[in-house]
Amino acid sequence: MAGLEGTEQPRQRVGTAPARWTPTVEDELALKALELFGNPTLGEVRLPSRPESAAAARRLTQSVVLRHWGLSAQLTEHAVLLVSELVGNAVRHTGARYFGLRMLRRRGWFRIEVRDPSRGLPVLLPVRELDTSGRGLFLVDKLSDRWGVDLLARGKTTWFEMRVVDR
Repeated sequence: MAGLEGTEQPRQRVGTAPARWTPTVEDELALKALELFGNPTLGEVRLPSRPESAAAARRLTQSVVLRHWGLSAQLTEHAVLLVSELVGNAVRHTGARYFGLRMLRRRGWFRIEVRDPSRGLPVLLPVRELDTSGRGLFLVDKLSDRWGVDLLARGKTTWFEMRVVDR
């Protein structure tokens, strides 16, 4: 079972059926997001550029990183946080109608991309203890192994990569 390696599992009683996995509310919402927007591992999915789309992007990220790729809960938590920051920037600063989300997995790392039609580059600001905003790229810089921005003919892709230990 994922996340339970090294822990003893309760023994099945003879004659009893094994416990069935039942999805949580979060799992159900993640499945709905996959159905509604598509799978970001198969290609870029478009989400409306509205604040509530950050929740859908977080659910998609959690579903892919934790369930589909089977990576650790801590890595998933960091990826979800960083996606939220990139999506927040795309929604807040671009004035776009849509943004794109794509997730790539290769041996030893994964990459998550947020594409928007603005060519305005994000700026990594110095962060002070009492700052209440401007921490997004600071978090991306601290929690990811690499991040960057690729300018496109129409817009840009802001991305981050995280290393993973392949078994």
